[in-house]
Amino acid sequence: MTPFFILMQFEDYLKTEKRFSENTCVAYKNDLNQFVEFAQINKQEELKEVNYQIIRSWIVDLMDEGNNPRTVNRKLSTLRTFYRWSLKQGFTDNNPMLKIKGPKLEKRLPVFLKQSELKEEKLAPLFSEDFDGVRDRLMLELFYQTGIRLSELIELKEVDVTNNYIKVLGKRNKERIIPISTELSMQISLYQKYKTINGISAPNLLTLINGKNLYPRLVYRKINYYLGLVSSLDKKSPHVLRHTFATHMLNNGTGLETLKNILGHASLSATQVYTHNSFTQLNNIYSQAHPRGHKK
Repeated sequence: MTPFFILMQFEDYLKTEKRFSENTCVAYKNDLNQFVEFAQINKQEELKEVNYQIIRSWIVDLMDEGNNPRTVNRKLSTLRTFYRWSLKQGFTDNNPMLKIKGPKLEKRLPVFLKQSELKEEKLAPLFSEDFDGVRDRLMLELFYQTGIRLSELIELKEVDVTNNYIKVLGKRNKERIIPISTELSMQISLYQKYKTINGISAPNLLTLINGKNLYPRLVYRKINYYLGLVSSLDKKSPHVLRHTFATHMLNNGTGLETLKNILGHASLSATQVYTHNSFTQLNNIYSQAHPRGHKK
């Protein structure tokens, strides 16, 4: 069997059993094709001959090409998943990834906006009162008030929205319920009226004015533009609003377990990255409030 057919079976495994998203499957496929080309694997026997030295050489090559450690580790994660699967399927006799360690990562703290930058009086004047303006305002508020991902916002359905919560289909098709405020519910209702006025009956909540689905580049561009009007952060993306939601929730007393469930994280370790930002704020408050909290 050729590597091509083995990789096709692996891709099918990712889609059907692992239930990875289409974007994740594409990333895995690209990573594996890149490795197969580097290792010059043209038949199954050559796949079995891959050892940890070849993979280490690939790591060096990736670093020499200017890939950052995070990207390299992501590609190595792809190989780990592939070799665990291929070993079970009998396509390989050993797992060369057992001896592989990826390059060390620098800890990157999530960037987020200040609460003062997202006040109602600052945001309201930025948006027009037509369909696009009302929709764009709702997009920004959904990101900030619920912490959902870009893909989740695009796929949010009308039937998944109530006056009290939204139902989100996250990674690996896991559903979660996120409470929404009365204010956000009113913004959703206002936008739905604009949809009706424009004769839009699409199943997705957020659409273009012609009823077609939103696409990632448009959403990113819109959010980047509006955040640029209120913040001086270098990074201004929908994911920054997700970081902002998480940080503000922790700063205002939300527990880690609750935040984990709202964000749709698989484990607490992914959520704990936000605790540093919360501790920084607590430390600043302590320094300012306690008589001996700061040097005189």
